[in-house]
Amino acid sequence: MELFKDLTVLSLEQATVLPYLTFRLAQDGMNVIRLEHPVYGDPNRFIGDKVLSEERMNAYYLCINAGKKDLTLNLADEEGQTIFHSLIKELNIDIFATNQLPKNYKKLGIDYESLKSLRPDIIWLGVTGFGPDSNEGAYDPILQARSGLMELTGEGDGDPQVLGIPLPDMGTSEHAYGLLMKALYKRERTGEGTCIHLAMFESAVSWLTVPITLTDSFGKTITRRGNTHEFFCPVSVYQTSNGYVYLAVGNDRQWKTMVSQERFKSLDKPEYEKNAGRIGDVNKLNAAINEITKNYTSEELIDLFISITVPVSKIQTVTEVIADPLVEKRLLYAQDPVSGMRITLAPPPNMTPFLEDSNRQLSFPPRFGESNQQIYGQQFGYSEDELSRLKEKGVI
Repeated sequence: MELFKDLTVLSLEQATVLPYLTFRLAQDGMNVIRLEHPVYGDPNRFIGDKVLSEERMNAYYLCINAGKKDLTLNLADEEGQTIFHSLIKELNIDIFATNQLPKNYKKLGIDYESLKSLRPDIIWLGVTGFGPDSNEGAYDPILQARSGLMELTGEGDGDPQVLGIPLPDMGTSEHAYGLLMKALYKRERTGEGTCIHLAMFESAVSWLTVPITLTDSFGKTITRRGNTHEFFCPVSVYQTSNGYVYLAVGNDRQWKTMVSQERFKSLDKPEYEKNAGRIGDVNKLNAAINEITKNYTSEELIDLFISITVPVSKIQTVTEVIADPLVEKRLLYAQDPVSGMRITLAPPPNMTPFLEDSNRQLSFPPRFGESNQQIYGQQFGYSEDELSRLKEKGVI
């Protein structure tokens, strides 16, 4: 049963934080409509290789925009605002989302009070860098730096490092997803809409559960530690004869099982029986483990540790992750009806009924203004001449 197929989302979106959120909503089967400025549009359309040999459809944009429609509209134009209000009413918009700066809400006519007057039960989401009272711009690495995430990433004796994925962007998207589900539940129970303000900075800081408590409550200094763990040992990357593995010994019982194996018996010492002793000698112990592991292949070590139920993994490349049997059966796909190009998309956090029913296929990421004719023309009744006039005027 597709619970969300009758819900319509209108999102004035660009970059990553909202496009990833609406990508997730599209995977639930919601009718998602992107809204872009008719001249500037989403800057991410221009990022990455021009894989389709056409403008505004570059590779980076394609990753998180499948399953959506796309409209262009100039909300700074009075006629554009009139059309926008018609969209809210005529399309029965259930969720409106934006990552515009707060100073633009009233100017563009997209503030919660204005939209609530058009649809009283609308769910309104405004995602900002630092909250609705701040107009400071925010890029993901800036948020990583200010939130402490960058301070916690990298080698202990090296520079702070940016994360391999944009967690402030995508983490905020996931937090927004949960808030929207709560708002939908509230509306189902009470008939009331919701105004949601979500700051990417607050979202990013919320991931610092252990660092904040240990720092402020107990005076600990928490900083980057490379591949090792603050409290458990051995937990790190170890060299093998043909690559690397990541080994995670989470308790003393697992350690005893590990050193009972012939290969690691030289490490079965009284001072290492307890985790505290191993942590206290972490550098020396890791070097000793590395001297052993480099004599065996990754496959040999993985087979051994799996057999004794000690968590271990090869450090996989993205290509290897895609080929992983647990991943392959969950990958999503989209095929371009124009060029025939088929793209592979990241799997969802959980497989939704909509994705199962569609055989994990989503519509191809929409071209710039691709849905103008369908919605403005066919649904709203604008003639070809009127659409041409609006385009020439820069309204759509």
